[in-house]
Amino acid sequence: LWFDGQGLMLLAKRLERGRFVWPQAHEGRVALTPAQLSMLLEGIDWRMPVRTHVPALAA
Repeated sequence: LWFDGQGLMLLAKRLERGRFVWPQAHEGRVALTPAQLSMLLEGIDWRMPVRTHVPALAA
C-alpha cells in the first residue's frame, strides 16, 4: 500500500523469473530507500546490484 496524501494505492507486480528480495523486518516494519524500492520493483537484488553497462572512457 502507498499513501500519497490523498488516498491509498495498491500496487502489484509479478516477476517472470526469480523472486523479490526484501530487507529484514524490524518490529514488524520494513524500511526501504527510494533506490531499494526501485530495484525491488525491477526484480534486482538490491544487496548486490550488478552493473550491466560499463561507460567507455573518454579519449
